[in-house]
Amino acid sequence: MTTIINGTPVVQGVAYAPAVWVRRPELPTFTSEIVPEEDRAEEVERFTECARKVADNLYSRASRAQGQAAEVLVMTASMATDRGWVKDVTKRINSGVPAIQAVIAATDKFVAAFEAAGGLMAERTTDLKDVRDRVLAHLQGEPEPGIPDLASPYVLLADDLTPADTAGLDPKVCVAMATELGGPTSHTSIIARQLGIPCIVAVRRLSEIESDVAVLVDSHEGTLTIGVDPAKARRLVEIDAQRAERVRAWKGPAQTSDGHRVQLLANVGDGAAARSAAQAGLAEGVGLMRTELAFLDAPFEPSIHEQARIYSEVFAAFDGHKVVVRTLDAGSDKPVPYATLENEPNPALGVRGLRTTGPNPEVLDHQVDALVLAAQQNPTTEVWVMAPMVATVPEAEWFASLVHERAEAAGVTLKAGIMVEVPAVAVMAEKFLPLIDFVSLGTNDLTQYTMAADRLSPDLAEYSDPWQPAPLTLISKVAAEGTATQTPVGVCGEAASDPVLACVLVGMGVTSLSMAAGAIPGVGAALGQVSLEQCRAAAEAVLTARDAGDARNLAREALGL
Repeated sequence: MTTIINGTPVVQGVAYAPAVWVRRPELPTFTSEIVPEEDRAEEVERFTECARKVADNLYSRASRAQGQAAEVLVMTASMATDRGWVKDVTKRINSGVPAIQAVIAATDKFVAAFEAAGGLMAERTTDLKDVRDRVLAHLQGEPEPGIPDLASPYVLLADDLTPADTAGLDPKVCVAMATELGGPTSHTSIIARQLGIPCIVAVRRLSEIESDVAVLVDSHEGTLTIGVDPAKARRLVEIDAQRAERVRAWKGPAQTSDGHRVQLLANVGDGAAARSAAQAGLAEGVGLMRTELAFLDAPFEPSIHEQARIYSEVFAAFDGHKVVVRTLDAGSDKPVPYATLENEPNPALGVRGLRTTGPNPEVLDHQVDALVLAAQQNPTTEVWVMAPMVATVPEAEWFASLVHERAEAAGVTLKAGIMVEVPAVAVMAEKFLPLIDFVSLGTNDLTQYTMAADRLSPDLAEYSDPWQPAPLTLISKVAAEGTATQTPVGVCGEAASDPVLACVLVGMGVTSLSMAAGAIPGVGAALGQVSLEQCRAAAEAVLTARDAGDARNLAREALGL
């Protein structure tokens, strides 16, 4: 008898292999022993040495990884030596608490604080618990927990996976993965997408699948099937392998089967990521440069010249091409001490993005000046600048004027646009688009705000699905207005990296799609299999859908994919 279990698909593919469960280790039990005062310094040293080993191991793995996988590993490694956490553990040890208990207690304290903060901070509890478990393993003389080193193909199952574990997966052996928790925009999903491993998240009945049981994973449909006929499963895998081969063979440029061109761009955070994307030769430019990375790592606001140096590295990597820069998206899940408010009761709906210019207007002024300076240093790069979290017409008009005036005064040309992530902008698109040069749809936040669901909540993954008909309806409205006014409409959220959804977006009138560089071949290959007429038919079909699953099925039927 076959059993089908459903989840939310995030990386397309079909695989068939035995299941392997990975579970986090049980925490050591507490003891009542007190560390003698004369031994406490040695106990502190033992802890710090173990924390350094964990950090070194993660940094080493980061040096062998690429793109966002490397960034996530570096971030996790930094948590092992975080001053606040280390100080808290050390204080507890110096009061007589054994290192193991001190690590657990300090982590519990920080996890509670992260969860209270919500957003990205809440998601980082997974990273911190992973660091805790690795340090505890060293303190007990055991190997660090992680994915088993297997030689034969397997389907990885877990309640949740840490980014550090996901980044180290070998796609040749781990042929698919599924988690009970997580969402389409989680770190695990993003890394799985970069590695090209078929992935399904939010699988509520995942525990029904036992280790060593053969499972068919179809992450086009979002299903895991046990009890399927092995011959049938292998045929489905072979058919999907043909699709994968088309992806590997795709070299661009992106266009539909009847020749309709679509710009495929890369999402980057710094010069290194931009150079890597440029060297791959598939991205036609940058559709999203996340500038906040330079601010998050700095205790003080970077100077105009320091910012210009960072931006110039990206501009130089894509000399002669388009680079879309998002101004500082601080606030909510990306707090910056000198640009955001402390202890906001609901930061996702608070002072974030462009709204930080209220209490801190000089930060945006300096950033625009830095972008102008970087544009002067790279005159052949086409620089587009957009503001996040715009919600009103006067905000859009003011931002466009600021960018244009500063650029004109310096003798350079900058295009000014806005992010469409607040539903108010989509609802009133006809009033916004005549005032700006372009728009870029941030589908992660647009979906979050439309569906009233924290996109990082593992319990709300179905609401964060980019196939939800409500946000797709808003996207269609913006794209139609873009077509009417000849305003470029891009998509830079995770929706752009879904090959089937990318075809739908093109059918709606979206002119460019920006994604992790590794996702570009999959999207390009999918577009090459369908006509513009099919894309338009799929776009019309999804607007009649009742839910995300229905939208997927209607789109695939219209596209013949």
